[in-house]
Amino acid sequence: MDASRLVREYLLLGLRFDRLVEGFVDAYTGDPRLRRQVDDEPRPVPGVLAVQAARLRAELSSAGLAESRIRFLAAQLTALECSARRLAGEPVGFVDEVEACFQVRIAPGDQDAYRAAHVELDALLPGRGALSDRLGELRRRDEIPPRRLEGCVVELSEALRELVRGRYGLPDGERVEYQVVGGKPWSGFNHYLGDYRSKVVINADLGHRMAHLAHLVAHEPYPGHHTEHCRKEAGLLGGQGFAEHAVFLVNTPQCLMAEGLADLGLHALVGPGWGPWTAEIMADLGLRMEGELVERVETARAGLLGVRQDAALMLHDRGADEDEVVAFLRRWLLISDDRARQSLRFLADPLWRAYTTTYVEGARLLRGWLEWRPAAESVASRYLRLLDEAMVPESVRSETAAAERVNESDAGRW
Repeated sequence: MDASRLVREYLLLGLRFDRLVEGFVDAYTGDPRLRRQVDDEPRPVPGVLAVQAARLRAELSSAGLAESRIRFLAAQLTALECSARRLAGEPVGFVDEVEACFQVRIAPGDQDAYRAAHVELDALLPGRGALSDRLGELRRRDEIPPRRLEGCVVELSEALRELVRGRYGLPDGERVEYQVVGGKPWSGFNHYLGDYRSKVVINADLGHRMAHLAHLVAHEPYPGHHTEHCRKEAGLLGGQGFAEHAVFLVNTPQCLMAEGLADLGLHALVGPGWGPWTAEIMADLGLRMEGELVERVETARAGLLGVRQDAALMLHDRGADEDEVVAFLRRWLLISDDRARQSLRFLADPLWRAYTTTYVEGARLLRGWLEWRPAAESVASRYLRLLDEAMVPESVRSETAAAERVNESDAGRW
């Protein structure tokens, strides 16, 4: 099978998953005739999709593709085969599922690290009462009035967009439309529509805070998902003709890379001082934000990154009941029962049950890769590779390990 035919078969395979699970195709910007062909077909059989995925993966080496494209497609097809097997009713362990879908092997986090984060938070928030109450009070002071939410989103978006345009560039005509909704299991979602356009949907049910909103806007449009889609549509797809990037599929390594880079968007674009930077924007809107304090608190809370993944392991690997999972989330994340149950809703969703790993392991993996960059390379320029290249977790780990070995070798000389 030649390269163009193999890639075409990959696109058709990905689109067929959307017939089985609505939302499995996060974005599609390719030939509309392929979408119509799939829509006109009988409903796919999951077991057949698993066989197709395995067959395409086996044919990659003989299709005449560049090594980077083989690596990307092999990772994607491994994930699709696993998803198809699960949809066919085959028993797949949760840890094995996560590894097949995202190229990471997960394990429970270190609760001593969570305790250390609590100690740090306790020092940052002195006073009487339980730490959860003191943290809750800071969060209440940082809340955005619901009627002001959309205006805050737009102002933060414009500020971040200007930074992205100046540092990385954006295609002519790119634009984002915003919509505030309720009743969703997530806090925000970027729907990429193609032709450099996105619709970003914000879930108002969660009671957004100014500190969280800065990260959310950086995550969804600038320099996160929308920016990545735009640059890859212009570069990998439009410039280099790599048609496999016309489809973006949930529960694949593509997602772990995308969520990791999006979660690090504010870190890469604004960096230290993002709290006071956000506070200035909020002040222009007549809102008071304790920028320096919330930044220090959010930095301490990064030590709790693995808690939600631990909760997913409890739910899907250990068979814990939902009340036990909620209690675990409340204890370590220092959150209310309502917010813990909102998190549980996402963890329990059939489509998203493994997806928490993309945020946890994606941020860990890419933060380490950014930190182990060559001395002459800035965080911003290294981040650009994530926006423009089709990297996979396995290749990122290899680069990071190589950089660590060089560093250890250099240290030994002294």
